[in-house]
Amino acid sequence: MQCLVYKSLKQFDYYLYVNKDEELQRVPDGLKRLLGRLQKVLELELGSGRTLAQADVEEVLRQIEERGYYLQMPPRTGVDIPVA
Repeated sequence: MQCLVYKSLKQFDYYLYVNKDEELQRVPDGLKRLLGRLQKVLELELGSGRTLAQADVEEVLRQIEERGYYLQMPPRTGVDIPVA
């Protein structure tokens, strides 16, 4: 699948993967508002032989087909900061 990757200019380290043929058509309006302005950063072919640094390719493809997008959020640090 040929994919486009957009970077959110509002939410730090949030990336939105979509099918190039559909672009942002199936992305819900609420998610678009949350992410704010999007900047296209990458076009790539996703398939079973491809690897991604922070996501499983099969999961990305599944979500794009089912939902119309895959949202990559910043990884959790695993450190909980206590609230005083």
